Amino acid sequence: MTIIIDSDIATHPVARSGDVRHVTLSPHPSATTAQVGRALASAAEISGFGMDLDETLDWCVDVGEWAPRVGEGRTAELWELLAATAAIDVGAARILEPHLDALTILNQADRSDLVRPEDTWGVFAAESPDHRLRAEESGARWTLRGSKPWCSLASHLSRALVTASLDDGRRALFAVDLRADGVRAHDGPWVARGLTQVVSAPVDFDDAPAVPIGPPGWYLERPGFAWGGMSVAACWWGAASGIARRLLTPAQSADADQLALVHLGRVDASLWTARAVLAEAAELLDDGRSTRVGERLLSERVRAVVVDAAALTLTESAEALGPSPLTRDEQFARSSADLHLYIQQHHGLRDVARIGREAARQRAAW
Repeated sequence: MTIIIDSDIATHPVARSGDVRHVTLSPHPSATTAQVGRALASAAEISGFGMDLDETLDWCVDVGEWAPRVGEGRTAELWELLAATAAIDVGAARILEPHLDALTILNQADRSDLVRPEDTWGVFAAESPDHRLRAEESGARWTLRGSKPWCSLASHLSRALVTASLDDGRRALFAVDLRADGVRAHDGPWVARGLTQVVSAPVDFDDAPAVPIGPPGWYLERPGFAWGGMSVAACWWGAASGIARRLLTPAQSADADQLALVHLGRVDASLWTARAVLAEAAELLDDGRSTRVGERLLSERVRAVVVDAAALTLTESAEALGPSPLTRDEQFARSSADLHLYIQQHHGLRDVARIGREAARQRAAW
């Protein structure tokens, strides 16, 4: 795990406690290192960064103006930005990642004309048998009718990319103004103890106007569909790296026993593995070799490795540190709860089974 301490963020309360560092995938400063440092410095000036949604969303909009896009030659720099944000505040990274993902998708669809400087974006692509959203065409006009589940921050965002079903059963992607007539975001249910501010609840659409993004099926078939999942994994890694730094103090103590060193060693090895996997995946995406591996398989492998590292970090930290930081350190307790919920986006053994299926098809061509 390569760590750079940027003196510009030393005023952040978490930075003073030693938990925040500029996390990088490469030992060499990148073209965006200074920009990331300035972004983290501005985040440090926000009281309640990650919890104050309006201020954090404004920060995300500013970052979106210069952040690299995945797959365009600077993927590692993008993932460093997401990881560094998560190391400061997991919720902030959970807010930033879909905003940047939406901007990438719009760019891939050659629809950057839809992006206004003040817009905050989400990506609502989850499906549920209890919620069905249909797209209906009337002349040159498209509207959405029905309900969409798991729409994070819909009450606070201005626009979103939303998947909906067509009459023939295919799914298509649409840009929607979340403040338009015919759009109603629910406030819950959301009883989560982690990511409490990132409410992910249904949104009802009643003849809401929508703009198609790409042809039917494009969202799922487009180059880079699997890339967003690896960007999420970069957030998991950064969050785990921030939590793991709490293991340094007991391990560096003169009274440190073997167990303190074991806890740190297990976490260090796991996070280093995750870092290496993310770094190689970024290279594969940027030079086009990811297609040889299979981008869905690459994404599933990356997520499986990183989620294991994050889960191990949470377990080892709890065993090494005991209940004290979880009950007395608000930042640590919130980061731990946030990350625990965030990694539930990985579907556990179901996702691992897809890796096994593809490995069997390729005869484990490692």
